[in-house]
Amino acid sequence: MTDPIAAKGLAKSFWTRKPLRKMNDKEWEALCDGCGKCCLNKLEDDDTGDVALTNVACRLLDDATCRCAHYENRRQFVPDCISLTPDNLDTHVYWMPQTCAYRLLFEGKPLYDWHPLITGDPDSVHKAGVSMQNRTYSEFSVPEEDWEDHIIEEPT
Repeated sequence: MTDPIAAKGLAKSFWTRKPLRKMNDKEWEALCDGCGKCCLNKLEDDDTGDVALTNVACRLLDDATCRCAHYENRRQFVPDCISLTPDNLDTHVYWMPQTCAYRLLFEGKPLYDWHPLITGDPDSVHKAGVSMQNRTYSEFSVPEEDWEDHIIEEPT
Protein backbone atom coordinates (compact mmCIF):
# COMPACT_ATOMS: atom_id res chain seq x y z
CA MET A 1 0.00 0.00 0.00
CA THR A 2 1.30 3.45 -0.91
CA ASP A 3 1.78 5.89 1.93
CA PRO A 4 -0.63 8.78 1.14
CA ILE A 5 1.52 11.32 2.97
CA ALA A 6 4.62 10.32 1.02
CA ALA A 7 2.57 10.21 -2.18
CA LYS A 8 1.72 13.88 -1.68
CA GLY A 9 5.40 14.67 -1.27
CA LEU A 10 5.04 15.36 2.46
CA ALA A 11 7.35 14.21 5.22
CA LYS A 12 5.68 12.25 8.02
CA SER A 13 4.87 14.37 11.06
CA PHE A 14 6.01 17.62 9.44
CA TRP A 15 3.37 19.34 11.60
CA THR A 16 5.22 18.35 14.78
CA ARG A 17 8.58 19.65 13.58
CA LYS A 18 7.67 22.76 11.61
CA PRO A 19 6.05 25.94 12.89
CA LEU A 20 2.90 26.96 10.99
CA ARG A 21 4.65 30.03 9.54
CA LYS A 22 7.42 27.84 8.04
CA MET A 23 5.10 25.43 6.21
CA ASN A 24 4.96 25.47 2.44
CA ASP A 25 1.62 25.61 0.60
CA LYS A 26 1.35 21.83 0.24
CA GLU A 27 1.95 21.27 3.95
CA TRP A 28 -0.44 24.07 4.93
CA GLU A 29 -3.24 22.66 2.78
CA ALA A 30 -2.61 19.12 4.07
CA LEU A 31 -3.49 20.27 7.59
CA CYS A 32 -7.14 20.59 6.58
CA ASP A 33 -8.97 17.47 7.78
CA GLY A 34 -11.94 18.00 5.46
CA CYS A 35 -14.54 18.24 8.24
CA GLY A 36 -16.44 21.11 6.59
CA LYS A 37 -16.95 22.97 9.88
CA CYS A 38 -15.08 26.08 8.80
CA CYS A 39 -17.60 26.44 5.96
CA LEU A 40 -20.55 26.63 8.32
CA ASN A 41 -22.13 29.99 8.97
CA LYS A 42 -21.43 31.18 12.48
CA LEU A 43 -23.13 33.68 14.74
CA GLU A 44 -21.03 35.90 16.95
CA ASP A 45 -22.44 37.49 20.09
CA ASP A 46 -21.62 41.21 19.90
CA ASP A 47 -21.39 41.52 23.69
CA THR A 48 -19.37 38.44 24.62
CA GLY A 49 -17.59 37.57 21.36
CA ASP A 50 -18.80 33.97 21.72
CA VAL A 51 -19.15 32.19 18.40
CA ALA A 52 -22.06 29.80 17.80
CA LEU A 53 -21.88 27.19 15.06
CA THR A 54 -24.87 26.58 12.82
CA ASN A 55 -25.59 23.71 10.46
CA VAL A 56 -26.21 26.25 7.70
CA ALA A 57 -23.36 25.87 5.24
CA CYS A 58 -21.80 28.13 2.66
CA ARG A 59 -23.45 27.71 -0.70
CA LEU A 60 -20.23 26.13 -2.04
CA LEU A 61 -19.93 23.35 0.54
CA ASP A 62 -20.64 19.91 -0.87
CA ASP A 63 -22.56 18.25 1.98
CA ALA A 64 -21.56 14.74 0.88
CA THR A 65 -17.79 15.34 0.67
CA CYS A 66 -17.40 18.30 3.05
CA ARG A 67 -15.28 20.01 0.43
CA CYS A 68 -15.70 23.32 -1.34
CA ALA A 69 -17.18 22.86 -4.79
CA HIS A 70 -15.00 25.71 -6.15
CA TYR A 71 -12.09 25.88 -3.71
CA GLU A 72 -9.55 27.50 -6.04
CA ASN A 73 -12.03 30.17 -7.21
CA ARG A 74 -14.21 30.41 -4.10
CA ARG A 75 -13.66 34.11 -3.53
CA GLN A 76 -15.16 34.85 -6.96
CA PHE A 77 -18.41 33.25 -5.75
CA VAL A 78 -18.18 34.18 -2.06
CA PRO A 79 -16.16 37.42 -1.78
CA ASP A 80 -16.13 37.37 2.03
CA CYS A 81 -14.75 33.82 2.21
CA ILE A 82 -11.64 33.94 4.36
CA SER A 83 -8.46 32.46 2.97
CA LEU A 84 -6.74 31.24 6.09
CA THR A 85 -2.98 31.79 6.01
CA PRO A 86 -0.15 31.71 8.55
CA ASP A 87 -0.23 35.52 8.45
CA ASN A 88 -3.90 35.88 9.41
CA LEU A 89 -4.43 32.80 11.58
CA ASP A 90 -4.05 34.74 14.84
CA THR A 91 -6.90 37.03 13.76
CA HIS A 92 -9.27 34.22 12.74
CA VAL A 93 -8.38 31.31 15.03
CA TYR A 94 -11.12 32.20 17.55
CA TRP A 95 -13.90 31.10 15.17
CA MET A 96 -12.16 28.01 13.84
CA PRO A 97 -13.59 24.65 14.96
CA GLN A 98 -12.26 23.20 18.22
CA THR A 99 -10.96 20.17 16.28
CA CYS A 100 -9.30 22.16 13.50
CA ALA A 101 -5.63 21.32 12.93
CA TYR A 102 -4.77 24.97 12.30
CA ARG A 103 -6.29 25.94 15.64
CA LEU A 104 -4.83 22.97 17.52
CA LEU A 105 -1.30 23.61 16.26
CA PHE A 106 -1.64 27.37 16.85
CA GLU A 107 -2.60 26.54 20.46
CA GLY A 108 0.31 24.10 20.82
CA LYS A 109 -1.94 21.02 20.92
CA PRO A 110 -1.54 17.73 19.00
CA LEU A 111 -3.75 16.57 16.17
CA TYR A 112 -6.54 14.13 17.00
CA ASP A 113 -5.92 10.44 16.31
CA TRP A 114 -8.59 10.47 13.58
CA HIS A 115 -6.89 13.24 11.56
CA PRO A 116 -6.13 12.09 7.99
CA LEU A 117 -2.45 12.99 8.42
CA ILE A 118 -2.28 10.52 11.30
CA THR A 119 -4.45 7.76 9.81
CA GLY A 120 -3.45 8.13 6.16
CA ASP A 121 -7.17 7.86 5.33
CA PRO A 122 -8.91 10.99 3.99
CA ASP A 123 -12.26 9.58 5.20
CA SER A 124 -11.13 9.07 8.80
CA VAL A 125 -12.66 12.41 9.81
CA HIS A 126 -16.05 11.18 8.57
CA LYS A 127 -15.64 7.71 10.07
CA ALA A 128 -14.88 9.32 13.44
CA GLY A 129 -18.16 11.25 13.24
CA VAL A 130 -16.58 14.67 13.66
CA SER A 131 -17.28 16.04 10.19
CA MET A 132 -20.40 17.74 8.93
CA GLN A 133 -20.94 15.11 6.24
CA ASN A 134 -24.67 14.89 5.41
CA ARG A 135 -25.55 17.24 8.30
CA THR A 136 -25.88 20.65 6.67
CA TYR A 137 -28.42 22.90 5.04
CA SER A 138 -27.44 25.24 2.23
CA GLU A 139 -27.56 28.91 3.08
CA PHE A 140 -29.89 29.23 0.07
CA SER A 141 -32.50 27.10 1.87
CA VAL A 142 -32.44 28.83 5.27
CA PRO A 143 -33.15 32.57 5.59
CA GLU A 144 -30.47 34.35 7.59
CA GLU A 145 -33.02 35.49 10.17
CA ASP A 146 -33.64 31.80 10.97
CA TRP A 147 -29.99 30.84 11.51
CA GLU A 148 -30.39 31.04 15.30
CA ASP A 149 -32.78 28.09 14.99
CA HIS A 150 -29.91 26.10 13.45
CA ILE A 151 -27.29 26.55 16.17
CA ILE A 152 -25.55 23.24 16.93
CA GLU A 153 -22.88 21.80 19.19
CA GLU A 154 -19.66 21.08 17.33
CA PRO A 155 -19.21 17.37 16.58
CA THR A 156 -16.00 16.40 18.38
